[in-house]
Order: sequence, then C-alpha cells, then structure tokens
Amino acid sequence: MVKIVGIQFQNNGKIHYFDACDLMLKPGDYVVADTAKGLDLGEVVIGIREVEESANAPMRKIVRIATPQDVQHSSENREKEREAYQTCQKKIAEHQLDMKLVSVEYAFDNSKILFYFTANGRVDFRSLVKDLASVFKMRIELRQIGVRDEAKMLGGLGPCGRPICCGAFLDEFQPVSIKMAKEQNLSLNPTKISGVCGRLMCCLKYEQDHYEQTRKKMPKTGREVSTPAGTGIVSDLNILKETVSVRITTGDSSEIKEFPLEDIIRTDAEKTPDKTPPAGKKNRGTAENDSRNGNGERERASGNESGRDNGNGQRETRPDAGPQAHPQEGRKGARKDGQQLGKPVRRENPNRTKEDDVTAEQPAPVPEQKTEAATTRGSWADALQKAMDAIN
Repeated sequence: MVKIVGIQFQNNGKIHYFDACDLMLKPGDYVVADTAKGLDLGEVVIGIREVEESANAPMRKIVRIATPQDVQHSSENREKEREAYQTCQKKIAEHQLDMKLVSVEYAFDNSKILFYFTANGRVDFRSLVKDLASVFKMRIELRQIGVRDEAKMLGGLGPCGRPICCGAFLDEFQPVSIKMAKEQNLSLNPTKISGVCGRLMCCLKYEQDHYEQTRKKMPKTGREVSTPAGTGIVSDLNILKETVSVRITTGDSSEIKEFPLEDIIRTDAEKTPDKTPPAGKKNRGTAENDSRNGNGERERASGNESGRDNGNGQRETRPDAGPQAHPQEGRKGARKDGQQLGKPVRRENPNRTKEDDVTAEQPAPVPEQKTEAATTRGSWADALQKAMDAIN
C-alpha cells in the first residue's frame, strides 16, 4: 500500500496525486514536489489516502514540506512572470511575429522561463529567443499550444456559470463531434454549443453514452405505437426522462400525450427479411433437371443416368445418358433430335449450280514440284547413257 495526497498547483486547477513518502500532511499544507517540469510548489487539497502500488505507473514523490522561504520565493516568481510577459509582448511586436502570447512560467529553481503562445501555423522565433536570452540571462523555452490548452491555462466561466471543466478537473481533452449535439436535440447554433475556446463544449461528451443506450430502447419518431390511451404516432422523445410523446387521433381531432417508456408497446416492429428461396426456385449448381413427358409425368435425370417410368410403374434407366456419354444431354439449349448445339450445319444455297458442286467436289490438281536431288539424278543418268552409246 502507498500513501498518496492530492496537490493543486497555482498555475492549474487540476489535482495531481503524489506519493506522501511518510510525511504527515493535511489539506492546506504547502509542499515542494518533483513534477515533470522540475521542482514546483503546490498546496495539499486532498488528505492522505492508501492505495495499491502500481508497477506500471509509479507516482512521483514529494520532496519536502515547504518552508516560509519557499512560499516567499514562489510569490517573487509570480511577480517576475508579469514583468516577463510584458517584455515578451514588446519583443514580439518588434519582430512582427504572427503569434499570441498566452502565459509565462518561471521554474521554481529559476533554471528556465517557459513562454506559451498560440499561432495559426509555424512561426520562426529564433531571433526572438536570442533577444529574450540576452535580457533574462537564463534558459528560454517557447512552446506553441492550441486554443483548448489556452483556455485551460487562463481559466474562466462556462455557459453554465461554473468554472470551465478543462481548467478545473479534466486530465485530457476528449473528442467532441457535432453528431453528439444532434442526438441530444440541442440547438446547432455555434454560439450556444461552443465553449470559451471557440470549440464544441467538452460537456457534450458526458451524457453521450446515456443517450446512445436509451435511444436503442425507445421507438423512432414517426412509428406507430400502442399506449394505454390508444394507438398513435410517436412525435417526440425525451431521453433524459425516458418518456415518449404520442399523437393520438380521435375522430377529426388529435392530441399529444406523454407516456413513460414502460407503457409503450411497438406495433410496427420491423420484419426480418426471409432469406429462404421461394417455392419452386432451385439453386444453381444442382445436377438434377426436371421435365415432363407427354403424359404429364415428371422425368428426372440425375448423375450419369436418366430414366422415366414405364407403364408398369418401374423405372427405366439408360446408363449411357450421363454427361460423359452425351455432354450436352440435359443441358439448357439441347436439341430434341439429338443434334448438339454448336455443330456446323450445312445449308443449301439456292443460287448454287451443279457445275459448282462438281468443281467443289473435285480438288484442284497439285502441281508437281521437282526437288534438287531429283534433277541432279536425271542429269547423271543422261550423261552415262551418252557415254555407253559412244563406246558402242
């Protein structure tokens, strides 16, 4: 178990928890704590509590209880921050930089000064840093922040009249969309749903989960429902009260009544679509083909055989009627005369004469082609014959 306390620093209203380190602390005491920015002075607002130690997120520790000198030193730094703010404003005007200075923060040990600013884009402030370092003679840091961070640092009052949430207790900003305002039936006027930062108010996120869960249980606007006063049409929904406003028509007049969600019965529930194929429709890919013979009886061909019922009620099969014997048998488009589709058919030409038929039937003679070897053999035979005649 670890003893922790809640500390609130002067520059931010958010409460941070630190390890008490066996110090006897009570609300109202000032302590010096080790923060991410270094040593800083804070006030204890939540007393000591015991929690289980977490190895994944170790807590920072309190260094010591603040002395009167530490409190006096912190007050002096607050005065220096006001002077540094005015000095930085003048330097920004001299360098003509498009940036807005938000806040200045002195480190507790006076090791550095942090300047927070906002800008629409990237700003080249290298020359500004050099001028500020020559004036303050210490380390200078400039950090660009967003408009939400600006509102968090400066604080203020929200439209509800209370301090803004980001400056009071929010640890991090949650994404907020215009869809949340629509689902909560709020006015889409930007001035009414925006905070002091100009963005959508963070409090729109608080009730969004309740709206989503409750809306699933309630009927939609325009649906017909049954109520204790009769059947009517849903005209409005109240998510927070979980009530339904129904328009009930009686004769020529209509009246809107409000009923609790428990008294509403839906009469037009959406029907789930039936995925079963209609009767008589068969799926593709079945190897079964049905047809009817002349007597109105159903013929069936399946697998590698086809058959039909004879007069005695027995089934005649033809083993050679399968797809291997006749690939086109039973397929769509097969001819009844046994001739397959796709086979070329010779048709008679009315302009064709008998002479054309004879010429077409007798192929043209192929001219004899003499090869080089045959020609050479004939010339040697002629020369040998001439030599024998000369000897005789």
